[in-house]
Amino acid sequence: MMPRGAQHAMRCAWLCAVTFCALGVQQATAAPLADVVESAQPKIAKLYGAGGLRGLEAYQSGVVISPSGHILTVWSYVLDAESITVVLNDGRRFEAELAGADPRLEIAVLKPREELDEIPYFDLEQAQSAGGGTRIIAFSNCFGVAAGDEAASVQTGTVMAVTPLNAHRGVFKATYRGPVYVLDAVTSNPGAAGGAITDDDGRLVGLIGRELRNSANGTWLNYALPMEELRASVTRIQAGELAPAQPLAQDNVGAANPTKLATLGIVLVPDVLDRTPAYVDAVVAGSPAAKAGLKPDDLLVTIGGRLVQSRGMLEEELKRWEADKPLKVTVLRGDDELLEVELTPTP
Repeated sequence: MMPRGAQHAMRCAWLCAVTFCALGVQQATAAPLADVVESAQPKIAKLYGAGGLRGLEAYQSGVVISPSGHILTVWSYVLDAESITVVLNDGRRFEAELAGADPRLEIAVLKPREELDEIPYFDLEQAQSAGGGTRIIAFSNCFGVAAGDEAASVQTGTVMAVTPLNAHRGVFKATYRGPVYVLDAVTSNPGAAGGAITDDDGRLVGLIGRELRNSANGTWLNYALPMEELRASVTRIQAGELAPAQPLAQDNVGAANPTKLATLGIVLVPDVLDRTPAYVDAVVAGSPAAKAGLKPDDLLVTIGGRLVQSRGMLEEELKRWEADKPLKVTVLRGDDELLEVELTPTP
């Protein structure tokens, strides 16, 4: 069997050849394409974070959505790092952190750790919708080939269909269940997730989704998440909602009678790593957790609307909640089932 790296190299070479051929045809009939690409490139970000082991790429793509450098991307293990390196097309680098995420839409927003000069960005208020037959341009850091001031990879194609992703439930495993743009461009590549899909006027229409493979026949789905489905959630994240939990300040004692895991009837996996995920190890019979339907191996994703990326962050967030108040939590069950439950304390 050919090594994974060799397979990626061959796919990249083939992709570039197809892309350049497509660009040549387009330029012969649509001169503005070069101008559209040149205008969009400064708004594409290359992201580097967690990964690099057991075939997990440590890079993905992002879209600049504010003049201060906020980045819209997909929510993935790459972002499970204290700091994510952002590289722009002119080679500028800066460190960013997670501003917030919406697990149901599988998107996240990053914010710079430093104040930046104004940079080009996509205005989400100007984002457009697309229908079947819409010509599109895809921008991404597929295969991680653009590590410095290289431009993002460019592909041209068409929206083949607009269809609910839940029509493929059980074949393509994904948390997101809304409509997607199915593309005829080969966008399902390592590192492409989080890249931009524009129309041929350069207006943002979608975000390249995470790699999804058909469990029945092994084919990959080339698709994008429509911006009209994401815009409201991105606005909430930028407003401070769906933000990651943060440790309490030293002068903040939290709740007078804070919620405890034992009171909820939840036993988590041992905290053996610096960022051990908040997986449920056991549920106490008859407890609020049991009554709410929590099960072993559930991953606790949000507590009271705040994102928890580790067991430690979960315990910090519980310190803010009074033990006698109902608590809403979101859990990821298996690979693709996201559930929101309410834990009601026992009187």
